[in-house]
This record gives sequence, C-alpha cells and structure tokens, in this order.
Amino acid sequence: MTQSPPLPSDESLRAAILALFAADSATASAELRVGVLNGIAHLAGKVDSLEIRDTAEELAKKVHGIRGVANRIEAPGAPNPSRTINLELPERKE
Repeated sequence: MTQSPPLPSDESLRAAILALFAADSATASAELRVGVLNGIAHLAGKVDSLEIRDTAEELAKKVHGIRGVANRIEAPGAPNPSRTINLELPERKE
C-alpha cells in the first residue's frame, strides 16, 4: 500500500504564494494580504486593475496544495467583495 505524501501546511502554502507575488512584476509592488485556511487561499487588498487582480488569483492557483482561491481583492470593475449576513434565521422547533 502506498501512502500519499503529506499535504503542505497552510503556512507553507501562504509563504509560497507570497514568494510568487514578490517575484511577479505585476504583483510585487501591490499591497496584497494572503491567508490560507485548510488549503483555501484568501486574497485581499486593493490594486489598480482587474489584470493585476486576476494575475494574483492565477499565481495563487499555481501553488501545489492550494484547493481553491477566494479572491476579495478590490479593483476597478471587480465584483464587490463584501458578504451579506442574514441574521433573520427561521425559528427552530424543539
């Protein structure tokens, strides 16, 4: 029986994404924030164009071990990254 190699830690995935951002001319000077939780990269910050926003997402997707990307980077023309929270939940019957 062969064992799968261990999955990279969230912190090592975050470091790999940050290294790619630093090495890329489009994202190197951008003030981007990166978090990784359970292999999902969460990108945030503000950039000047959709192209830079998309580049950041594509770079994050290239990192081996990343299972998905939540792109909340603000850019002109980008979808609004805010979330709606519904506090009016139906009552539970006991």
